[in-house]
Amino acid sequence: MSQLSTNQPVSVSLSSLTLKAHKLEIDTRKHFVAVMSGDCAICKSAGFRSETRVNIENGGVPIIATLYISNSSVLAPGEIGLSDSAWEKLGVREGQPLVVTFAEALDSFSSVRAKLHGKVLTDSDFHTIMHDMVEGRYSDIQLSAFITACVDLNKEETISLTKAMSETGRQLKWPHYPVVDKHCVGGLPGNRTTMLLVPILAAFGLTIPKTSSRAITSPAGTADTMEVLTPVTLSVEKMRQVVDKEGGCIIWGGSVDLSPVDDVLVQVERALDLDSQSQLIASVLSKKIAAGSSHVLIDIPIGSTAKVRYQNEAEILKTLFLEIGQVVGLNLHVVETDGTQPIGHGIGPVLEARDILSVLRNEKDAPQDLKNKSLFLAGQILESCGGIPPERGFYEAQKILEEGRALKKFEAICEAQGGFREPVLASFQYVITSFQSGMVLNIDNRLIAKIAKLAGAPDSPAAGVDLHVKLNTIVEVGQPLFTIYAESPGELNYALHYFQLHQHVILIGEKQP
Repeated sequence: MSQLSTNQPVSVSLSSLTLKAHKLEIDTRKHFVAVMSGDCAICKSAGFRSETRVNIENGGVPIIATLYISNSSVLAPGEIGLSDSAWEKLGVREGQPLVVTFAEALDSFSSVRAKLHGKVLTDSDFHTIMHDMVEGRYSDIQLSAFITACVDLNKEETISLTKAMSETGRQLKWPHYPVVDKHCVGGLPGNRTTMLLVPILAAFGLTIPKTSSRAITSPAGTADTMEVLTPVTLSVEKMRQVVDKEGGCIIWGGSVDLSPVDDVLVQVERALDLDSQSQLIASVLSKKIAAGSSHVLIDIPIGSTAKVRYQNEAEILKTLFLEIGQVVGLNLHVVETDGTQPIGHGIGPVLEARDILSVLRNEKDAPQDLKNKSLFLAGQILESCGGIPPERGFYEAQKILEEGRALKKFEAICEAQGGFREPVLASFQYVITSFQSGMVLNIDNRLIAKIAKLAGAPDSPAAGVDLHVKLNTIVEVGQPLFTIYAESPGELNYALHYFQLHQHVILIGEKQP
């Protein structure tokens, strides 16, 4: 009987490990997902199970994907189905042979395990972890473990995480100084001040290459609202052309690959409902560093149904922002604002875009709270890095807006990004009226945002909620409180059903003497 020597090399034919690529047409965002038939010979022989991590190669570009097993006839036994992100990363064509093997254990995940047991992570640890994440090597479960482990980072770790996140993607450099930016920590529906700040500041002469996010759990992100009016998915080259010509832009940050690991982490943070201060700061500042910003205004709205609920929480967050911003080379200015109710009238991309145009066009019924907050924030930036004397920034911004220079600049930015279009409201709507007389005592930010989302926003851009009242408004029985807009009867009914279960979204009580 012959016996295989332990020193004898073993040759394995890769053809025995190949499956034909099939595009599943499913959006898993940045997560790589693969599907095999349960009858597949490779699946059986390798002992693959659902949620196994597998290595997939097309001859040069490898990815690590989460595998799921299907017992339907969608896939033939010799095929492997791929999500959109996996398909794009591999750069394959239909039917192309792919080599599928077990994924090796991630060395960087040992640092995550160590952090769970209290170890302080280093610059090198974070850099390696971030690199593996942006390459798609971490599963959702592993990402969840990292987020949980890092819920309470010390200041040095937060600095390391911020730097590592900013270095995972492209880093922009600009020939101008200062390069200004603004960020709101969130939690306030309709708070679309960025789209007013950019044209005001660019009209003044400052450089503001604004990269914004799409909504993840909210009814609209700045990129979603801007996309109603003009294209926002621009290449870096096109972005530079717009900024060189107009001094500013408002585009989707995902199209220019800035701190891409943040997009991966945010999805899991929202699912876990974990948003620690350290991770929030690293998320915000890493994108500002990558965007080439020098001066950044941070807006922290405070309110019982906003993201930041208490004054002491805001003060701690403000201090951390300022300390870490200084270390990573950013000139930060942090302001605390009113987060007790939505800003503007509209909640949802089209409705918010309508409000923006109303303010820019100086229309009589434009939402004054949106206008005044935008002028306040713009004034803060003009005073901090525009050479405007203290207490005069608001009035300089107001002058730019009311003279029509901001509107002219906004229209020019839209044309440079690909052309301007007017927003169109949704066809289906339902007016919610007051069932009692009294004063508006409370508007729940989270519930009103939920109704807008269930109506279809932001995937249906014209869907959302149009508020007709503010805090302390005196209302009578039958007076409109808000209108729900939807692009289909089903979405409208879905939002109405939710409202029937949460009618305290707007609280009305006795009139104050």
